[in-house]
Amino acid sequence: MRAVIGARALARGGAGETTVGRFEKEILLGGDNLRNLGGISMQWAEKMDTVRGEKEIILDIDSSESPVYGEQEGATYNGHFGMKCYHSLFLFNSHGDCLKAKLRLGNVHSTEGWREFLEPVLRHYFEKGVSVKMRGDAAFATPELYGLCEEMGIDYAIRIKDNGKLNKHVEQYMKRPVGRPGKKSIIKYISFQYRAGSWDKERRVVAKIKHHQGELFPRIGYKVTSMKGNKKSVVKFYNRRGTCEQWIKEGKYTLNWTRLSCQGFKKNKVRLNLFIMAHNLEKIYLTLALLETKKSWSLRTI
Repeated sequence: MRAVIGARALARGGAGETTVGRFEKEILLGGDNLRNLGGISMQWAEKMDTVRGEKEIILDIDSSESPVYGEQEGATYNGHFGMKCYHSLFLFNSHGDCLKAKLRLGNVHSTEGWREFLEPVLRHYFEKGVSVKMRGDAAFATPELYGLCEEMGIDYAIRIKDNGKLNKHVEQYMKRPVGRPGKKSIIKYISFQYRAGSWDKERRVVAKIKHHQGELFPRIGYKVTSMKGNKKSVVKFYNRRGTCEQWIKEGKYTLNWTRLSCQGFKKNKVRLNLFIMAHNLEKIYLTLALLETKKSWSLRTI
């Protein structure tokens, strides 16, 4: 078998690269193969939703850097991360299945190309009548994203950065209670209607105000949301978004999916998608193995 492969490689003028390498860098770049490759993870995730009996899908969108150490096409210096890198977009569900990933140039903003990345997934679920909720950090706090979710009846909770106008809504709650501070932090939840200058209407904002012992000023976090639940439950829902960052760390440290060492940009797109498929396969096997026990183990633990 090796002799046959070697003969074919010599006939093509290059025996140094493995057959798998040529499959990755040539075959998967032909025709619609790359586009179809990106859709496989979504199909797998939907099958696992059926296995789990999911009645509601929670989606988390996030971006992350992939450092590079060569002259890869499209890799540029990113001042926020302080390195030369790619800056990819990821979309996960609450079980850690990566529905979609998009390789991007290193110097783009976190939200660059978010609509063409996210909207097809949201519309796919909307047309199937699946209940969906969205979460995102402050980088994705754009009125266009709010409007898209509202158009399809998708509840969302997205963090927004504080500013003077927001702080005025909660300033009466920012003072620490009189008396000796206790050992436990003092937490307050505030809900109010707010309209930023770029918004076409008022939206609900939920604030969490936390006084830490030994700190003069409280820490405040704001979330813009379409959810109708109580203030604490909205914050609790948003805070689970942290698992998305955990899934990205798993991909980086267990599968090394930041190893995008091909010279061409499209070739690295293929490689990232293959890494995502490997991640999802591991998640599928782990889910099936632990389905009856209801346990949740990370890939790093395994």
